[in-house]
Parts: sequence; structure tokens; C-alpha cells
Amino acid sequence: MSASGGTRAIVAALGANLAIAVTKFVAFAFSGSSSMLAEGVHSLADSGNQFLLLIGGRKAQREATPQHPFGYGRERYVYAFLVSIVLFSVGGMFAVYEGFEKIRHPHPLEHWYWPVAVLVFAVVAEGFSFRTAIKESSELRGTLSWAQFIRRAKAPELPVVLLEDFGALIGLVLALVGVGLALLTGDGVWDGAGTVCIGVLLVLIALVLAAETKSLLLGEAAGADVIRQIEAAVVDGDTVPRLIHMRTLHLGPEELLVAAKIAVRHDDTAAQVAAAIDAAEARVRAAVPIARVIYLEPDVYSEAEAAKGPDRDATPGGPTPHPAPGH
Repeated sequence: MSASGGTRAIVAALGANLAIAVTKFVAFAFSGSSSMLAEGVHSLADSGNQFLLLIGGRKAQREATPQHPFGYGRERYVYAFLVSIVLFSVGGMFAVYEGFEKIRHPHPLEHWYWPVAVLVFAVVAEGFSFRTAIKESSELRGTLSWAQFIRRAKAPELPVVLLEDFGALIGLVLALVGVGLALLTGDGVWDGAGTVCIGVLLVLIALVLAAETKSLLLGEAAGADVIRQIEAAVVDGDTVPRLIHMRTLHLGPEELLVAAKIAVRHDDTAAQVAAAIDAAEARVRAAVPIARVIYLEPDVYSEAEAAKGPDRDATPGGPTPHPAPGH
């Protein structure tokens, strides 16, 4: 996965959202539309989110240190999670609050042409940003559906921009409906109802983003296709006749840790085992370039031991052994 594609999508979204935010606030000032205020705050929150994603991408490029020996690749996940919090609180909850206030205290719209003109402009600008995100994502999506891509993508930037732009376009339609009904009926309650709908939409999108980035923060394994490539590269049938078991973990979107126990022949010398491990590592890196950290443990394969299954007590995340009484 290329980080440059995500950066292009972020920059396009940032430029669009800043321009849209300014026009929405101007429209709110002239018309008093709560939908315009909610949409303005939404665009401002989205702009802040794009800044967060850019900061996360820059911080993730720092070199590893003794305190962080595996580098800072997960910074991108941290900042993507912050995006979901900002979208939920600043965008969603503010819009819900503002909408309910408008429903409780409605007032007619003034200078209706301001919000309508701004919403039309915003649809065009958001459409440009959404098109850029779709174009950059299509190069990575392959045969996956859009829902599968968002769930499985290890780089958080493109799914975040996709969901934000998709939500923004739906929010603009809701704002147009709310403003249109308020103008047709002369009742400002419809403007408030549209604002509440925008807030609920943003909250739902924020929850989806939070769930996906939380999974990445906890640590996800490589995808099934990548695991198959690694398994095929490790085993050469001669020096490494079998893969006993393997664990993978994304240290960042483009950095993978591979830890595996490989079978060697019982009569191999230490030099032969070391050479087999070095060759296996080289094959894995050639097959999967993002496999940056590889730990291979040699062992003599035993059918009897394999039949017992994995040792849960020795597996990260498995049961913690309890000390014997008196210890």
C-alpha cells in the first residue's frame, strides 16, 4: 500500500473542506440556518481531521529508538482514532444539540439563496474530494467490495477520507432537504430536523471509524493473501521442509512483523540451520517487502507434538498460568 495515495486524498479533502467551511459560515451569518451552522462545524471538524491524519503520517516516519524498537508506524492508527473522536464530539454531538435547539426555538430562514447556493457549491467540492479518494483507493482495493476494503485496509487514511466524504455528501443532501422544506412550509422546524439527521449520521460514521481503528491499534495480523505468500516463501522443501506455526502483526500500515517456528532436519549442523534461516528470511522479504521484522525459530518437527495442538499457556493472549500453592 502506498502512503502517497492517501496523502493526495487527504490534501484534496483538506482543500475542499476549508473552502466549504468558510462559505457555510458565511451562509449561516446571512440566513440563520442551523443546518448551515452544523454543516460549517462539520466541515471545520473534517479539516481538523485531515490535519491530524497528515501529522500522524509525518510522525510515523520517525526512526526506531531504544524505547520504541519497532518504530512509530502505529502513530497513524492513533491519529486516525483521534479523528473518530473529533468527528463524534465536534461534528456529530454538536449538530444533534444545535438541531434540537432549532426544533425547540424555530425561526424562519432569511436570505434563503445563501444556504442553497453554498450547498450546491459544497456538493461540487465534496464530489471532487470524494472522486479523488475513490481513485486513490481503487488502486489498492482490487476485487474487494468497498465495505470489505474499509474493514480490511491496514492504512487508515483512505478509509477515513472515504467515510468522511461519503458522510459529507449525504449530510449536504439532508441539509438541502431541511432547508428546502423550511422554505416551502415557512416552518424552521424542518431546518432543525435536517440538522439532527446530520448529527446522527456523523455519530454513526464516527462509531464505524472508531471500531476499525481500535482493531488496528490492538494489532491486526496480515491479510489472508499475504499470509499465504509468507507461508509459501518460508518452506523450500529442502532446508525448511515444514512451517510449524506462525504469527504476524502489523507494526504499521506498511511494516509487518513475522514470527514463525520452522522445521529443520534433525541432523543439520548449526551452520546449516543458520543458513536455512537466512535463506528463508530472504525469500519472505522478496515475496512480501513489507515484512521488515522477521524472527524464525528452528525446531525438529514432531508428529506427536503437533497432534497435541498449540500450547495456549505459551501463546500471547492465552490463559495466564497460575503459580502453584506456596509459591
